[in-house]
Amino acid sequence: MNKITQLFNIKYPIIQGGMIWNSGYKLASAVSNAGGLGLIGAGSMYPEVLREHIQKCKKATTKPFGVNVPMLYPNVEEIMKIIVEEGVKIVFTSAGNPKTWTPFLKENGITVVHVVSSSKFALKAQEAGVDAVVAEGFEAGGHNGREETTTLTLIPMVREQISIPLIAAGGIATGRGMLAAMTLGADGIQMGSRFAASTESSAHDEFKRTIVETGEGDTQLTLKELAPVRLIKNKFYNDVQELYAKCPSKEDLVELLGKRRAKRGMFEGDLIEGELEIGQIAGLIHDILPVETIVDNIITEFNVAKKEVATFEF
Repeated sequence: MNKITQLFNIKYPIIQGGMIWNSGYKLASAVSNAGGLGLIGAGSMYPEVLREHIQKCKKATTKPFGVNVPMLYPNVEEIMKIIVEEGVKIVFTSAGNPKTWTPFLKENGITVVHVVSSSKFALKAQEAGVDAVVAEGFEAGGHNGREETTTLTLIPMVREQISIPLIAAGGIATGRGMLAAMTLGADGIQMGSRFAASTESSAHDEFKRTIVETGEGDTQLTLKELAPVRLIKNKFYNDVQELYAKCPSKEDLVELLGKRRAKRGMFEGDLIEGELEIGQIAGLIHDILPVETIVDNIITEFNVAKKEVATFEF
């Protein structure tokens, strides 16, 4: 029995990343209905909006689903209170110290998973009492670790250090990628970019089309002085690079970033001035598909690749 399917009571060890501006109840429920674990992204929701999405998700699926909570965002206390009140059973936390909320969530019977970008933080998460960790390589889209450790090297290093279940993330969008990650020691995978380019993603259609058009080398990790984030190279990205050429202060970067950049880009479809967060694997995403088709394709390819591996000879 797979540790991740057992932990969450799901069919496949596939978790959907709780991406801001992409992960509403429609995406989360679709992933859960397809046999994976869907996550509502609380990072782009006011508390009462989150409550509404949780309630709608409960109506849209009878399968397990969870909520992803970036702890650097405001209203965290209110969000955690709503999660408990609404009876959510699975919470993924990120961008903060797992010791802060893990005891509270566990006391309320919630399964807790923490997202990390290094084996050092994976160990701290295990010590904090989480049930599993997501180890995310820097190929991933959106906010990222400063270490720039790739998934290929991160997963075996984390596996060596921890005994709890391990979920691989960053640069995975295919069945072959899933098999590779699990061969390296992961018990399951988390995918963001592939599900961002799905019919059920709440992102703007223009952003989804941009994901499909994004090629190899079209994203870069930047804004490390604030919070490292992988962006598509659009006008806003170029503006950031021009500012870097002038040796800006942190305040200069904050001023350029302003407010609502991510919402403008991913939710409202402003491809010029918006912040367009996506992973390197976008270069391998060629279509916008229903979630059910995405999951079916991944499992089919995983099984084909598994048989191929058995024929390797030297």
